[in-house]
Amino acid sequence: MFDKILIANRGEIACRIARTARRMGLRTVAVYSTADVRAAHVAAADEAYPIGPAEPTQSYLNIDAMIAAARKAGAQAVHPGYGFLAENADFAAACAAADLVFIGPPVEAIRAMGSKSAAKALMEKAGVPLVPGYHGADQSPARLAAAADEIGFPVLIKPSAGGGGKGMRIVHRREDFAAALDSAKREAQAAFGDDRVLIEAYLTHPRHVEVQIFADTHGHVIHLFERDCSVQRRYQKVMEEAPAPGLTAQHRTAMGDAAVAAARAVDYVGAGTVEFIVTGERFYFMEMNTRLQVEHPVSEMITGQDLVEWQIRVAAGEPLPCGQDDLTITGHAIEARLYAEDPARDFLPATGRLSHLHLPAEDAHVRVDSGVRAGDEITVYYDPMLAKVIVWDRDRTSALVRLRRVLAETRIAGVATNLSFLAAVAAHPAFAAGAVDTGFIERHKAELIPVPGPVSDEVLAVASLAELLLRRAEAKAQARRSSEPFSPWFDSSGWRLNVDTHSILSLRDNGREIDITVYYLSNGYRLVLPGGEVEARGELCEDGSLLVDLDGRRFTAAVVRERGAMTVMLHGGAHRLEIVDPLESAHGDDVGADRVAAPMPGKVVKLHVESGQTVSRGAPLIVLEAMKMEHTLVAPADGTVGEIYYRPGDLVEEGAELLSFDPTSGSPSAAA
Repeated sequence: MFDKILIANRGEIACRIARTARRMGLRTVAVYSTADVRAAHVAAADEAYPIGPAEPTQSYLNIDAMIAAARKAGAQAVHPGYGFLAENADFAAACAAADLVFIGPPVEAIRAMGSKSAAKALMEKAGVPLVPGYHGADQSPARLAAAADEIGFPVLIKPSAGGGGKGMRIVHRREDFAAALDSAKREAQAAFGDDRVLIEAYLTHPRHVEVQIFADTHGHVIHLFERDCSVQRRYQKVMEEAPAPGLTAQHRTAMGDAAVAAARAVDYVGAGTVEFIVTGERFYFMEMNTRLQVEHPVSEMITGQDLVEWQIRVAAGEPLPCGQDDLTITGHAIEARLYAEDPARDFLPATGRLSHLHLPAEDAHVRVDSGVRAGDEITVYYDPMLAKVIVWDRDRTSALVRLRRVLAETRIAGVATNLSFLAAVAAHPAFAAGAVDTGFIERHKAELIPVPGPVSDEVLAVASLAELLLRRAEAKAQARRSSEPFSPWFDSSGWRLNVDTHSILSLRDNGREIDITVYYLSNGYRLVLPGGEVEARGELCEDGSLLVDLDGRRFTAAVVRERGAMTVMLHGGAHRLEIVDPLESAHGDDVGADRVAAPMPGKVVKLHVESGQTVSRGAPLIVLEAMKMEHTLVAPADGTVGEIYYRPGDLVEEGAELLSFDPTSGSPSAAA
């Protein structure tokens, strides 16, 4: 057994690997880019080394830098985590050449499964059922288009290398195929350094079920049952659970046997995942991931095993700690992925500083894997996942109740997140019934991502109470620092000569200004809200929480105030309100139909238009890349493209005007 491991990754998986290694008595080495100098994974390791600039290609994807860091640290082994270099055969080979143990499968297995096309050919020989499709070597656009015609639309374009939904495109019509192929290849090249793709029949309403497999160097191959990963957006998983709901024992056995056969077909060693598309009682091989998966905790929770420890021990030459017959399913586990993204804007990744972060407390039923802390900056360079919240209980119903509770206890401010969306999924009757497939989110989008309405009186009351208590605390602090602590200038009771003791507090909700009349009572406040009056009192706690009493009903909330705004975190939701300065000028909207602005920081990767070109509403204009994903901005109306301010390769900030746009008179328009 080695005694020092370099973790060639960042974020929550690096923290998670360090936790197991520490429990095993092993020392860990972290690596970090210039953007991660103070990151949580750096603090979690025993020592850490810089590997380059923030751009992943120059740091976390830099094989030479990784090997140099391992040598400098005196590590004997390298754990790649997932993503970045985890499924890079060249990295595994470089580790071997440097006499470093790669905690993962053999190079040959990575190469065999690293190409989805080659993997499908192998699986076909092994007797594993495949989805109808094309996975040939001819990658010319003409051959791929012909394959799509042969298969029949709709088809799915998938990168031959990598995973995580990047580069995947569903194409419903022949006339859309060329543009989708171009975009898929470009995104695959950026994410995996390989633009080869395969074409498959797109199955409607399938489930995404994967099997966790494990193999050692002594010829043992087993599976640790299955996970259902059907709840996805942009072809990326959002919630996963184990075991898969509604799967019969016979179905489970058949899929497990097929997964083991897939592993044996490539002489696999270590942890891996065989992914299947499931329709009814039939299942088809989709791909094999030659690494640990993001959702591995749910398998750990139902089996009581530590898969990272298994990885380390197998890499050290030890046999698997148990056989297939020793493993059983106990209870049910569900994982929810917390992302910095805005579901209301098609899950657009978000950036910014985490001004407040309160994650659930861990116990026998709750586990939280996270790689961020309050105050951390979420940048455009890396995946925007903030944390994974995992719950376990004796059955699915009990686990779901527990998930709803811990999501309600989670509080995040500073960046947009999908927390409310996750809570809506967990509360949805169809999810509770196990009626899930890969179209679940789109089918229930109106309920899961409702159009924002006016903020509730309860939120307004909490916001007002927090602001009033904060002002009172600030006044008292100023009085203590003053030479005249009893001066009326420090009075916060609202007292006025010959008038009622009241004031007006103005808040702004999505551009709508709301005036709240505040009457000062001896032990609190009476607030006149849009829906009526309420008596409010409370206490600000040192941990940032707020104890609230509204007309005798008591509960806890959290309010974060910064830069003239506040975020109210209540019942699992986050509501941002602006605090209106009575001296400020009238609030205006500077976004017009003649501007196409960047919705987030990113890099321009493609222009679809030229200056002077006439386009129709919805036509693609410019493509931005951020957080490993492409985002196409379209024409807000019929009109003419004016001056283009950025070119491919340019970096842009959020809100930057990308090009001017002259809408045709009378056409409907909206900001891009």
